[in-house]
Amino acid sequence: MENNTIADSQVNPSKETTTLIKKVLYTGKTHTTGGRDGGSSRSSDGNLDIKLSIPGTEGSGTNPEQLFAAGWSACFIGAMKIAAGKMKVRFPNDGAVDTEVDLALTGDAYALQARLNISLPGLEREVAQALADAAHQTCPYSKATRGNIDVVINLV
Repeated sequence: MENNTIADSQVNPSKETTTLIKKVLYTGKTHTTGGRDGGSSRSSDGNLDIKLSIPGTEGSGTNPEQLFAAGWSACFIGAMKIAAGKMKVRFPNDGAVDTEVDLALTGDAYALQARLNISLPGLEREVAQALADAAHQTCPYSKATRGNIDVVINLV
């Protein structure tokens, strides 16, 4: 597609509801070989160049769950900062999200579940909760997982 837009119905024609993409802001591109067991992944710009390992093994690489947790945390912080700006609240410099992504079994199938542990020092609990709630509604990772995996948002 020349304009880098793919309608959801083209990717997943069985999906009943679609999101109309008006403009692609960025496309992350990686080349991965070997998978979890000793593979590697490199981004097209070379900024990401990692080894992969199976979770819980002695391998020297990272794994997809850690990468997903890192990406979701970064995106969620960005969404909270946008919400803070709209609410005219100063986002704390030491605000943080510790994300835990579990690779689990449900019978004979693999599944994910996640916890986002949010620390917003110096903010009243109600304000921190409002930022977390707003971010969970707007963060693209939260939207992508909504209704697909169990997610718990904790203020710590």
